[in-house]
Amino acid sequence: MGEHGMAMAPAAAGAHGRRKRYMHMTFYWGKNSEILFTGWPGANGGMYALALVAVFALAVLLEFLGSSRVSSSLSSRRRAAAAGAVHAMRVGVAYLLMLALMSFNVGVLLAAVAGHAVGYLVFRAGLCGGEQT
Repeated sequence: MGEHGMAMAPAAAGAHGRRKRYMHMTFYWGKNSEILFTGWPGANGGMYALALVAVFALAVLLEFLGSSRVSSSLSSRRRAAAAGAVHAMRVGVAYLLMLALMSFNVGVLLAAVAGHAVGYLVFRAGLCGGEQT
């Protein structure tokens, strides 16, 4: 039996003696998770907490990038280039956050939702001089 009483398939030896990894395909609680990189954060609870902080920060950054406006003092060509760069960064961060959520860890989900909420309040709801929506 695996963690939380769930039966898990044994890791089978693949090509060249490497072991195949089985990932969760449903939401689960627990600090034994892999988020974004193989073996990270591992079984260490401190690294899991760091991973949750990183996911939280990615969500806050995503809200910041979604709320930022390019300075009107720039020429139209430079403003368009800057807006394109911000958009590319926003999409990249959004995909990283989506991949982290695909770990199906409930702690990661809650960290992402909390990060979006804090980012929205700070950057979009006017708590930090941001625009009112």
